[in-house]
Amino acid sequence: MKNIRNFSIIAHIDHGKSTLADRLLELTGTVTERDLQAQVLDDMELERERGITIKSHAIQMEYEHNGKNYILNLIDTPGHVDFSYEVSRSIAACEGALLIVDASQGIQAQTISNLYLAIENDLEIIPVLNKMDLEAAMPEEVKDQIVDLLGCNRDDIVEASGKTGYGVDRILEEIIKKVPAPKGDPDAPLQALIFDSVFNSYRGIIAYFRIMNGTIRKGDFVKFVNTGKEYNADEIGVLKLEMQPRKELSAGDVGYIISGIKTSKEVKVGDTITQVSNPCDNTIEGFEDVKPMVFAGIYPVDADDYEDLRASLEKLQLNDASLTFVPESSAALGFGFRCGFLGLLHMEIVQERLDREFDMDVITTVPNVSFIVYKSKGEKIEVHNPSGMPEQKYIDHIEEPYIKAQIITKSEYIGSIMKLCIDKRGTLTNQIYIGTDRVEITFEMPLSEIVFDFYDRLKSISKGYASFDYYQTGFKPAKLIKLDILLNSEKVDALSTLIHVDHAYSFGRRMCEKLKELIPRQQFDIAIQGAIGTKIISRETVKAVRKDVTAKCYGGDITRKRKLLEKQKKGKKRMRQVGNVEVPQQAFMAVLKLD
Repeated sequence: MKNIRNFSIIAHIDHGKSTLADRLLELTGTVTERDLQAQVLDDMELERERGITIKSHAIQMEYEHNGKNYILNLIDTPGHVDFSYEVSRSIAACEGALLIVDASQGIQAQTISNLYLAIENDLEIIPVLNKMDLEAAMPEEVKDQIVDLLGCNRDDIVEASGKTGYGVDRILEEIIKKVPAPKGDPDAPLQALIFDSVFNSYRGIIAYFRIMNGTIRKGDFVKFVNTGKEYNADEIGVLKLEMQPRKELSAGDVGYIISGIKTSKEVKVGDTITQVSNPCDNTIEGFEDVKPMVFAGIYPVDADDYEDLRASLEKLQLNDASLTFVPESSAALGFGFRCGFLGLLHMEIVQERLDREFDMDVITTVPNVSFIVYKSKGEKIEVHNPSGMPEQKYIDHIEEPYIKAQIITKSEYIGSIMKLCIDKRGTLTNQIYIGTDRVEITFEMPLSEIVFDFYDRLKSISKGYASFDYYQTGFKPAKLIKLDILLNSEKVDALSTLIHVDHAYSFGRRMCEKLKELIPRQQFDIAIQGAIGTKIISRETVKAVRKDVTAKCYGGDITRKRKLLEKQKKGKKRMRQVGNVEVPQQAFMAVLKLD
């Protein structure tokens, strides 16, 4: 056990974690030259297309140092704030972490929040200055920032480059020297933490675990403590590039277990595995249940696919434990699910994965956050979507979730970033200079204001430089009203939004204009209206597609033309009563990108 090292890689998005992981795999000979490709661990098509890590990936490497063989278990983590739950799970399975900072960009917001996560879990932290080969690298300045943040010595910072491979051997030596070997007793009762799971259509559910105490052997009769289910360990093994079966694994090892589990409800990430014959006394502290930030309804395009969608979401939840969903129904869209996501990118990724991995065509409603409504009789209810909102006359007041947002930026962009945050109803709480030209600004602002386009606008204002991280702080009273969209005087509940009084009028007007562009013309006029309660605040009309019925009249009295036009008008009116308006999926999505 003293030759095992478990460590993860944490960094801000795009600071070169996956490329550095490639070099580590190459140097330890874990990946042969034939299998080598850029970002080996990002095995999802989506990850490669977007150049981001979505899942944390575990892989085992072997390395010889001073004549001893060491086993290094690496867990590569995502860098985007929407996937911070993945990071917290991989940190729980490790004793050390590589903190990677881009030498050309310096410390950014997600670096700091991931670092605090690691420190809370008592991990040994090895600072690495990556991308040293770039001309724009500023090693001395960035080293000052790291020393300020970590309080380490300047000599402890490893200079490296994931692209050229410079400094990678020193990183491996530091891991062996500094990361503590796992503590645990191989002879104690089995105690293993499940930190991830995947669904395989041939073998059932495969759970990935890290053993804290005890030993597991192939064929053992094991129990998953939280769900109380018992299984035979048909196959156990370690995670190399492929899965490699082993006869036994003991304390400190990271591996996988296949036990023929078919239903996804039976595996819960954060659960403890123990033996039936010799169970452990207490479960491992897993991870706290994830709190979704953004909610949206997901509905099948074809109502018959409802059960398939449920199965797909359950399989997806195995692989992405931060996704939560409950069934709900909507007047316009039929039966579907109300899903909770950690942010807009997470929502987009889930939608893409449903389409690619499970071939599901879905409609997603406007994302929103959950509000607490206090009714005039003192009753308190939680509202996840606008259709669940009681009528205005029964409402005493509404509270909405607030977040603390930390933005790190160059000082030249302060003015425009502050204006953006204040427009989004934020209040400035703190401003600290990190170094000469970098500032950390802290704002308190409503979560509902950052759900739509905040991140994109922040990036464009700061020319891509500002970084952003946030966490929820609690609820505060807010002046919110429900804005309905009516098509031909019928409410489309999927397009309703809860919005602040000051923004309702302009938002309603922009929404009607946008829908006018997107809804295809029908045989009859379509009225698009924005309404607050019974008061109409904006209106647009999609004109009917018309045949020129007067074409065959040449000359003669005007009344002949008028008669034909009146006849056409009656037909259109009748059609409007029976015709219904199809709202295309782009219309639901366009609401997000109104600006």
